Amino acid sequence: MSVYLRVVMIVAALSLGLLFLFPMWKIYLQAPQYPEGLELHIWVNKLGGSSESVLQNFNILNHYIGMEKIHPDSFAELKYMPYIVIAFMVTGVLVGLLGNRKWVLVWVLLLAVAGAVGILDFYLWLVKFGTNLDPTAPIKVPGMTYIPPLFGSKQLLNFHALSLPSWGALGIFLGLVLGGLVYILSKKSMKTQLAS
Repeated sequence: MSVYLRVVMIVAALSLGLLFLFPMWKIYLQAPQYPEGLELHIWVNKLGGSSESVLQNFNILNHYIGMEKIHPDSFAELKYMPYIVIAFMVTGVLVGLLGNRKWVLVWVLLLAVAGAVGILDFYLWLVKFGTNLDPTAPIKVPGMTYIPPLFGSKQLLNFHALSLPSWGALGIFLGLVLGGLVYILSKKSMKTQLAS
């Protein structure tokens, strides 16, 4: 594998560092009580928002419809996901230094699987919070669930919810794309070397 492709592989691995600099996902909620909107940020290791009171305001709204409170400590994933990301970064750099084409493919496939598992886990969060409702909630609508969209927008009674990936997710996308390119281009490079 050429030095250039090894460098690209290392960049692919290090691009996952964006997950520590920016949120992975954002959920934007607009309601009559909050016309300016509330923006919940989901990071690789924490929950936050566009202001310090966002999580508290989300929980106030959730109380009325019977959703359980959102506590960062409730999500074990936020404790171990940073270690998984760091492991991918370290192994990706090692794969780049070693220049082994097969290991590039293994790294890319494992990253894709980890990303898919993360999205599934996030969806299960949404289902859990949107369907396990307190029957004594002030607002009860028979048969109504409050599952925010995984991706895109959705109207939930008088709440408008919008869910989108944020800049941190770009790190995973770059890792997959650059790693995939390294694998493809290294094959072409091998064919060229064999032909000559």
